[in-house]
Amino acid sequence: MGRGPPAVLALWMLFLSLAQANFAPHFFDNGAGSTNGNMALFSLPEDTPVGSHVYTLNGTDPEGDPVSYHISFNPSARSVFSVDPNLGNITLIEELDREREDEIEAIISISDGLNLVAEKVMILVTDANDEAPRFIQEPYVVQVPEDTPSGSSLARVRAVDRDTGSAGSVTYFLKNPHPSEFSVDRHSGVLRLQAGATLDFEKARAHFLTVVAKDGGGKLRGADVVLSATTEVTVNVEDVQDMAPVFVGTPYYGYVYEDTLPGSEVLTVVAMDGDRGKPNRVLYSLVNGSDGAFEINETSGAISVTQSPSQLRREVYELHVQVTEVSSAGTLAARAMVPVTIRIVDLNNHPPTFYGESGPQNRFELSMYEHPPQGEILRGLKITVNDSDQGANAKFNLRLVGPGGIFRVVPQTVLNEAQVTIIVENSAAIDFEKFKVLTFKLLAIEVSTPEKFSSTADVVIQLLDTNDNVPKFTSHYYVARIPENAPGGSNVLAVTAVDPDTGPWGEVKYSIYGSGADLFLIHPSSGIIYTQPWASLDAEGIARYNFYVKAEDMEGRYSLAEVFITLLDVNDHYPQFGKSVQEKIMVLGSPVKIEATDQDAEEPNNLLDYSITHAEPANVFDINAHTGEIWLKNSIRSLDALHNITPNGDRTWSLEVQAKDRGSPSFSTTALLKIDIVDTEERLKAPLFQMLSRGPMAAFLMQTKENPMKAVGVLAGIMAIIVALTVLISTATFWRNKKSNKVQPVRRVLRKRPSPAPRSIRIEWLKFRRTKAADKFVLKEAPPNENSNNNSRGSTPPPQAPAPPPPPSTAPSMGQAPWTVPTVSGSLGPQQPPQPSPKPRAVAKRKAVGSPAQSALVSELRQKFEKKNLHSKAHF
Repeated sequence: MGRGPPAVLALWMLFLSLAQANFAPHFFDNGAGSTNGNMALFSLPEDTPVGSHVYTLNGTDPEGDPVSYHISFNPSARSVFSVDPNLGNITLIEELDREREDEIEAIISISDGLNLVAEKVMILVTDANDEAPRFIQEPYVVQVPEDTPSGSSLARVRAVDRDTGSAGSVTYFLKNPHPSEFSVDRHSGVLRLQAGATLDFEKARAHFLTVVAKDGGGKLRGADVVLSATTEVTVNVEDVQDMAPVFVGTPYYGYVYEDTLPGSEVLTVVAMDGDRGKPNRVLYSLVNGSDGAFEINETSGAISVTQSPSQLRREVYELHVQVTEVSSAGTLAARAMVPVTIRIVDLNNHPPTFYGESGPQNRFELSMYEHPPQGEILRGLKITVNDSDQGANAKFNLRLVGPGGIFRVVPQTVLNEAQVTIIVENSAAIDFEKFKVLTFKLLAIEVSTPEKFSSTADVVIQLLDTNDNVPKFTSHYYVARIPENAPGGSNVLAVTAVDPDTGPWGEVKYSIYGSGADLFLIHPSSGIIYTQPWASLDAEGIARYNFYVKAEDMEGRYSLAEVFITLLDVNDHYPQFGKSVQEKIMVLGSPVKIEATDQDAEEPNNLLDYSITHAEPANVFDINAHTGEIWLKNSIRSLDALHNITPNGDRTWSLEVQAKDRGSPSFSTTALLKIDIVDTEERLKAPLFQMLSRGPMAAFLMQTKENPMKAVGVLAGIMAIIVALTVLISTATFWRNKKSNKVQPVRRVLRKRPSPAPRSIRIEWLKFRRTKAADKFVLKEAPPNENSNNNSRGSTPPPQAPAPPPPPSTAPSMGQAPWTVPTVSGSLGPQQPPQPSPKPRAVAKRKAVGSPAQSALVSELRQKFEKKNLHSKAHF
């Protein structure tokens, strides 16, 4: 079937498109084990060093164009490899850990610039022997009864190794197993009592085993390594009633002398339950051999002779003493028997002698742990004492000479020969921290012989330490001081607690607690207390902290001490004035005072010094650096002097005053002080000025400073009211006195005859005194004016200004009269030269000028001013 032109055209177009197509590049697949290609089935050991070249990506482009390589990872995974885009070399850039990540997913890609081909690959991380076995469920402490059958399983230790294969397999064995009653299964870790082995509480109360866990070994960085771990297993043996009573001090020998009285004690046998964990009570009895010549105390074991020695038919008696345990239920239990030999002798020619295992010995040594149980026997001492005499000559007492009350010796009385037993009497006194070595003298001295033969032996006990002490602080209280600006993490103090125990038992761990400990931490080993890194201290907020510090050893024994921390004030506050601009009124000759405060907690940070930092001109005022009082300089005594300094006559001065604290570094603050200076003459013209210059009136005058006419109007109104009241009171008084034809002034005014000499008027400020009312007013002649010529009798000198009243005390002392506003009184008279007075307090008598009505008016004015003074006192 033929094809038409459209079919031919379509084939031609397809041919052209195939000729112009660019085929994508592709990776070579070289299979598993290859180090180049597309990383198919690629694996890498976890101990491969970082920076190693581990693989090479390899691919090609059909058109022969150059290709580039890339590798990427999941955004949530680590970027473990990097690739050279040109060569395809892959390098390890992160450490591998199979136990954390056993396979790595990556995307590799190849590109010819136009086409990109990506493949997802999975890289396997193979194991290396980098994990040691680790025991779990530590510590291992096992309680085992002493009658446990041999071959029994006691406990199981278990260790895990996170490696795989042989490196992850664990086997167990005992370290230094010979000799040992124990064994451990190498695969399961089960600890067993070996076949044929038994436990005995009386021989060993505890066994300490070291178990080693070892892995199967493997490669690590090219070398064969085997890793292992160890743990301690403590096997505590529990006592059971499986031992018969045991006699102490065997063999027993007693002697009866010819002079022994019937009923005398010959010797004492001592027995105790062989089970020392929970011992039973024991009873003694004689079985046979006494022939009625001896008896025994069933509770103490004391054997006594019942007959006179002259009646005894044998030289040697062999007695058999039986001891029987009595259980807690009251039934008779295990029994034991011991022979006792008693000889009849009458000579004394041998002293007591101590024997050891190898013969006569005068020094015995033993090592033991401190604080043994009460009543424990020192089994390590093998001491025998013997006196070869017979009868009473061989009877002697045993006692320990040394620190009293610690041990007792059994028997205390020996006849002929006995095994010496030393028993713990005071466990608390056997203290390793007090005595490393206990030394005693074992003294054997004959009882009733005239010779009193004796002998001694040294008993030396080396003590071994146990954890029996509580850590103790060097002080019950610790006091520290720290600046309030100390940064977080600053050391405050170091506390020290001492645990006298040795080794790990003497290690102390510190901690703190309490409501005041929130801002502090303590180093658990060194005991250094320091502030929290975020702590911000403030002495003005909280200046003192206290809390408790705890010292604890490894077994939980602890003690407490109290810590007191005081913050030292730092100069961190500026002085503050009440107002930055202050206004004061200064009476010429009196000071004004400024005050500032400082919020720092302690001196000298809150002590202030005052100074004038700027004044124009600068030689007008002085300031008291401590009180802040400001005075005019001594050279300025009047407004005229001020006018010479300031020709414009301005009475208001502006000063820049500084308050500076005494801290280090020092801070300062300035304030602007405006001072209105008032002349004393103006105060004389307005007698109430001193009262009005304080309190609400002073504030009113300051407010009307810019409108003086308002103040003048108010003051004029006040003065008019005062004059009106004075006239009314004076008129009423005048008519009252006129009706009674008697004028009664409070103060007597003397009158003098008129003189043609010129007159002068002087108004004197007077002070109240604690004398009679008549002495409260004194009139004096005014002295000549220094600025005028007084030699001419035809001229009238101007009146002198009175001296200003003394300033009120800011803090009147106890016992002084309170300050009052002075009053003014005066009279007219001729000027006379001053006359010397014989006494300072004498008052010159003068005649008053005027009529009785004028005298009454003066008296009424004085009364009026006294009432105002009383009102002013009540106001102040």
